[in-house]
Amino acid sequence: MTATRPAVFRADELPVPPGPATSGMDRRQIVDTESAWIGWVRTDRGFAGGWHHHADRDSYIYVIKGELTMEYGAAGGDSLTARAGEVIVNPAHMIHREVTPGDSVEAIVIRLGTGPLNVNVDGPDSEA
Repeated sequence: MTATRPAVFRADELPVPPGPATSGMDRRQIVDTESAWIGWVRTDRGFAGGWHHHADRDSYIYVIKGELTMEYGAAGGDSLTARAGEVIVNPAHMIHREVTPGDSVEAIVIRLGTGPLNVNVDGPDSEA
């Protein structure tokens, strides 16, 4: 960032990142550089995303509102849940999917590393 003064980013004014939209998920881009991506994400109640990974990028997800479950591992049998004020850390190449078990979720996502932001796969046991 080369700005010489602070800026305010409002979620409803941020651009939608390039690539296909995900039904039930509203993504907005705050920063996109060669080695970092920062965005705001909202998922609907009952959302279950598709299986994917983030290539050579580690992801840090700070949950602002709601409860977010991350499914991963063999046959998708492992999971963890973060609530408002908690952070999920996903290592690069880890196949996973996000699930919103209750009310909608809002989160700030930071991805550090290089390569594609998102790589969709057929299921939890696909090759990363």
